[in-house]
Amino acid sequence: MKSIIKKINASVDYYILLLLLVLSVGILIPLPSQLVTIISFAAKAAVVLLFFLYGARLPTNEVIDGLKNWKVQTLVFIATFFLFPLFGLASHKLLIPILGSDFALGFLFLTLLPSTIQSSVTFTSIAHGNVPAAVCAATVSNLSGMFITPFLAGIFLNQSGVTFSFHTITGVLFQLLLPFVCGQLLQSYIGQTIRKYPQVTSLTDRTTIVLIVASAVASATAAGLWDSVSFYNVVALLLSSAFLLLTMLLLTWWSASLGGLSYQDKVVVLMCGSKKSLTSGLPIATVLFSPALTAAVTIPVLIFHQFQLVVCAIIAQYLGKKHHS
Repeated sequence: MKSIIKKINASVDYYILLLLLVLSVGILIPLPSQLVTIISFAAKAAVVLLFFLYGARLPTNEVIDGLKNWKVQTLVFIATFFLFPLFGLASHKLLIPILGSDFALGFLFLTLLPSTIQSSVTFTSIAHGNVPAAVCAATVSNLSGMFITPFLAGIFLNQSGVTFSFHTITGVLFQLLLPFVCGQLLQSYIGQTIRKYPQVTSLTDRTTIVLIVASAVASATAAGLWDSVSFYNVVALLLSSAFLLLTMLLLTWWSASLGGLSYQDKVVVLMCGSKKSLTSGLPIATVLFSPALTAAVTIPVLIFHQFQLVVCAIIAQYLGKKHHS
């Protein structure tokens, strides 16, 4: 297991323990309202910086080159923004009495998110898949997610009693899209420098997530959200997340095989089409939801993220050894 952890660039490491610590402290210790306000402001500022760096570090030509592999890109896109949401929508009403309304809402939101980039590409590499296609598929998914996820949320979550106002729309534009566009406009000037120091973006990624989790959990604790959550709800959420991941792993591999793809391309569809992005998902959640409700949305995303890291690391290791032999 230690070799697996090293090969996924320490995705499961002390950072995860830090998130769990922040989550636990936020639940057990109510923070002063002034401190919660400061943390919330810091989280929003970090989101703006993060999406600016995304835009500044991404060479546009990489997306254009990767789009030529249309079959792989199509299958990943369908899995991410059609099959996942279809599963979420179909199961939502069934999960409300099992998970509780807040966790069920978060579980539905989880299915609307784009794919993750870092772990998808890393796992594809470990399994000896088509890395350039994985980079493009995951990147296009993340870029599309800035538009598609809020759009799908506006359709599906409105049916769950969550109303998106003009303020929400402007939040998406100014906190997510505008910083990204500004980064793209400056990409030719600063992109090479940012790509030269990837640890800057990585540190911003992790700092942003920690701040979002801290802000969301502290706000939820102040609002008394946890009073309505039982141990049964948490266990049900774990089982639901595991079942969702297993279903998507089977569907992506089966659809890639049915499409007649090569082994390398099937790995891309499997690894990119079965994941959801924590880094993109939580910033989007802070824009779409109130601070207290963000915590309910955050927890399903965090749980699914950990499942996908551990399970896909094992699968990638197995496929890599099998293909190499």
